[in-house]
Amino acid sequence: MDDAYIALGSNIGDREAYLLRALKMFRKTGPVSLTGLSGIYQTAPVGYTEQEPFLNMVCRLRVSVGPFELLEMLLNIETALERKRTTRWGPRTIDLDMLLYGNEKIHAPLLTVPHPCMFERAFVLVPLRDVYPFETLEGASLTERIASCSDREGIVLYRSSQDAESLLNQAS
Repeated sequence: MDDAYIALGSNIGDREAYLLRALKMFRKTGPVSLTGLSGIYQTAPVGYTEQEPFLNMVCRLRVSVGPFELLEMLLNIETALERKRTTRWGPRTIDLDMLLYGNEKIHAPLLTVPHPCMFERAFVLVPLRDVYPFETLEGASLTERIASCSDREGIVLYRSSQDAESLLNQAS
């Protein structure tokens, strides 16, 4: 069993409902166990900025499948939640990115772990810090990494991790 950290984001429709639906799907999947939730953060879009703000969070999963099987599960959840890939960094109902998988270093055509852009994105690192049990990652502190991100000012706590957990439990 390994821990995997998954970033979730949504900026179309009922953003919070899409996050909760994805989390509920994790709970219903046998080879994964949801073991941690970050707060939910509202963030400005990065890259393609002519779109609505995102809600972002990170969850920790305990997994008994390999990283490529987990990736397939993530893609299946995105499909089930009507994710359309039309514009790079564009609007989406749900976006699920594998940030970390145990201590694995993977460089494959379909998967790179740790996620190749995560250290440049405060909208990923801030919620990751809520659920990641260590202060340092890949040789630097999360606080230092967040401070060096250009998007660090555009992140606002939308719901605490306790509120997110409570909503998820109510929705189950």
